[in-house]
Amino acid sequence: MIRDYHATDIESVIALWRRSSDLAHPFLSEAFQDRVQAMLRGVFEAGMAEVSVAQADDRVVGFIAMIGDQVAGLFVDPGFLGKGHGRALMEAARAGRETLTVEVFAANGIGRAFYERAGFSKLSESVHAETGQALLHLQYRA
Repeated sequence: MIRDYHATDIESVIALWRRSSDLAHPFLSEAFQDRVQAMLRGVFEAGMAEVSVAQADDRVVGFIAMIGDQVAGLFVDPGFLGKGHGRALMEAARAGRETLTVEVFAANGIGRAFYERAGFSKLSESVHAETGQALLHLQYRA
């Protein structure tokens, strides 16, 4: 089930993000992950993104954060990967939008494969300034 994010979801979402990010981004330092986690908490607390969550068995198992037409983050709990939650979150984000964009680390095989299956194509590539990692800029057009 996909539903709107509620402020009471924050601890579940932050913990889920960390588990998922650690799996998808083993090439990132713990210090960088800690900084992103703190920034993410601030984004959620300030309501700076439109967030939907996937819920299963009365718990949050995934989320997508949108800033306009940009996917600012889509993460699914590692124990729930491959069960359609990411696809359902993406479908919810596509509703009413002609175009979506996202940035994904080139070394993130899980994310790259997901976005390819979801119909995203590469627009460009750059280097993420803080990590030195290759960053892919992808787009989906309805």
